[in-house]
Amino acid sequence: MGKGEQVRARLIDAAVRLLADEGPQSLQARRLAREIGTSTMSVYHYFGGVPQLLRGVADDGFRRLTDRLDAVATTEDPVADLLRQALAYRGFARENPHLHDLMFGLSAPAGHPEPADGEAGWPAVAFGRLVAAIERAITAERLDRAEPGDVAAQLWSALHGFVTLELAGRFAHDDPLADVLVPLTANLLRGLGDEPGQTRTSVGSALS
Repeated sequence: MGKGEQVRARLIDAAVRLLADEGPQSLQARRLAREIGTSTMSVYHYFGGVPQLLRGVADDGFRRLTDRLDAVATTEDPVADLLRQALAYRGFARENPHLHDLMFGLSAPAGHPEPADGEAGWPAVAFGRLVAAIERAITAERLDRAEPGDVAAQLWSALHGFVTLELAGRFAHDDPLADVLVPLTANLLRGLGDEPGQTRTSVGSALS
């Protein structure tokens, strides 16, 4: 790794730490440079500015999320595996609430640029893990035949909405997982073609 790549990596790591400890208001060029013992100009030299640095932080967040999803074991029950991925996503968000918000543009003190046309990157890789899990469930005839990407988008929309509301403290339920997320996901799976009995079995397996 060259010097430039090392400085970029150190600035991103510092931003992730500050984000976790102090929130998005701490992500300022002078503060980030001070954290790694370099000049403020390093942020502009290696990234072009704070918005581009934040884009790097968001991409690193999706890389970390992908690693978390990859750690979910593959079993003979593709629907239970899909649910375990959902739980892994929720766990990642709860452990990294500020990073999660930044990844999805919910908190960016200076904003961060959208991907260039045709650019995919780590967000697409993370979403691809969900698409692959959906494909397994469709192949196993647990879900109706449909475009896996469309189904994945529906499930991720529901999961992301739940997680965002949970992180914002918008649920009055004692147990949002049991009272909201589990029945929400079960209802979606049944609507997508899964048999109720099989859904219950998969949910039990995923939660055990």
